[in-house]
Parts: sequence; structure tokens; C-alpha cells
Amino acid sequence: MIPNIDPKLMKAAMKKMGIKQEEIAADEVVIKTSSGNIVIRNPSVTKMTMGGRESFEITGDVSEEKLSEDDVKTVAEQADVDEDTARKALEKANGDLAEAILSLKQHE
Repeated sequence: MIPNIDPKLMKAAMKKMGIKQEEIAADEVVIKTSSGNIVIRNPSVTKMTMGGRESFEITGDVSEEKLSEDDVKTVAEQADVDEDTARKALEKANGDLAEAILSLKQHE
């Protein structure tokens, strides 16, 4: 949070302001976006509640996955190909499922 401040004092100050903090045990956090997924491994997740609104602070090892496994499986099933072929087609199509499926079906 803020450097050089005792965490206990910070927690007490937040409690006085009506901010409730709760640590959440998580193995992995996935944020799904239109261009892929942001995956946070080994996360430290803190849930903060203030005025009836909840927010989350997440830290950990961040990586981006441009293609979701669900997308790869969908293309593989629809085009009747293995997952490696589907992944390559998706990469070439910049993650566009329809374009990847059509390109694979044209090569049949």
C-alpha cells in the first residue's frame, strides 16, 4: 500500500474510516478480456468493503494469455482438428474464432 507505514496502524486507520479488509485465499486469479486472459498466479488478494462497495487489491505473478483454452477447444471441435493446429490457426487469426475455423475448414 503506502511505503514506510506500519501495516497495523494502516489497518486501524482504515477501520476508523469504515473500510473493512479481508484476506481472500486464492490459488489463481483470471481476468478475462476481449483479447485474452490476464492470469495472476501465487496471488495475494485483499477484499476491501467501504460504503457497501467492494474492491479488490491483487498482487502476484502476472502473465497474459492471448488465447483462452476454451477458444482453442472450440476451434478444434468446430474444425475437427487437434488443439495444436487450432492454437496455430487462432494465433494467425489474432484470436478471431470464426476466422480461425473458416481458415481450417478451407484447407480440408
